[in-house]
Formats: sequence, C-alpha cells, structure tokens
Amino acid sequence: MAQLFFRYGAMNSGKSFEIIKVAHNYEEQGKNVILMTSALDTREKKGTIASRIGLERDAISINSIDNARNLIESELNKYEKRVSCILIDEAQFLEKHHIKELAAVVDDLKIPIIAFGLKNDFQNQLFEGSKYLLLYADKLEEMKTICWFCEKKATMNLRFHDGKPVYEGEQVVMGGNESYYPVCREHYMHPQPRIN
Repeated sequence: MAQLFFRYGAMNSGKSFEIIKVAHNYEEQGKNVILMTSALDTREKKGTIASRIGLERDAISINSIDNARNLIESELNKYEKRVSCILIDEAQFLEKHHIKELAAVVDDLKIPIIAFGLKNDFQNQLFEGSKYLLLYADKLEEMKTICWFCEKKATMNLRFHDGKPVYEGEQVVMGGNESYYPVCREHYMHPQPRIN
C-alpha cells in the first residue's frame, strides 16, 4: 500500500545522504525511482541532491509555481516499467499545494513518496512544507543527530552570523555548517562557544 512519508530532522541528521542511499537500494534491485528537490535549495547547483559527505545525485527541481503531480506524471512517461518510489529532498521548502499534489499521487497513482526535510526553521517556526507534511503524511519519522554543543539530541536549528546567534530575519537563507548548527533546546536558548 502506497503511503506518504515525512522523514524530518535537524541540520546534519543525514537526510540527503539517506535519500541517496534509499535510491541506490531501489536501483540496485532494478527498480525505478524519481528524485526531486526544492528549487529553493541553491547550496549546490540547481536540481542536485548533495550530501555533506560528498555524494550527490541529479534531481527534478520543484519551483513554487509547479504542480508536483504534473511534474511526476511527465516523468513517469519516461519509464518503461513502474516507478517504485519517489524521493524528495528539502521538502520543507515546498508549499501547501505541492503537499496536496503529492498526497494525490500517493492516493491516485499508488506510488509511495518519501519526503525529507527540516521540521522547524531557525526561529523555531514550522516551514510551510513541513507543516502540511505533518498534517498529510501517513507516517512521520524523526531522523536524529546530536547537538553541536553537547551530546543531547538536536531538535532545533540555530543560525549564526559573524559568530553570533541570529533569532530574527528571513526564514530562508541558504547555508551549511558555516551558518547553521543543529542544537538541543538548552543550547538554542543559551548557545555557548564550542570547546575542542
């Protein structure tokens, strides 16, 4: 039975690596997968899923104005045999209409979709895509990582600029370890310098 999954986690929880791994596992068995990502993710080149450990894969970019179901149906026409799974990176950047379109793909076309993304932003607010995935997904799975400052589980993302924590500003500012740290609640509220 096809389902819509949302696998969420703080920065550095291995979401992009997991997508590449899952895609490899399907493809190694001769099964087709479709890889997608938000067009807002510009850390690498557009239409690329890139893991911090150096692995990357090409993916279909989803723009704000795109209908996700139409993109998927167009892509399905390229395959002779069934697509077994659709994998989506940076799903937090999707919009409400995208999530509803993805749910329709699962329900009508019977293709499982696994969406990966952050749950909350650096202000500890839900991203639009995450909010609607939390509402529409059949299964929610947390991907865990540890706090940048201690060994507790990281549940939040702390933005830094010029070595200082930032709690206000635009929701979306692209960056990696130079701009964001995965942190626990304590260190979100009271960040401390990292001691090596």
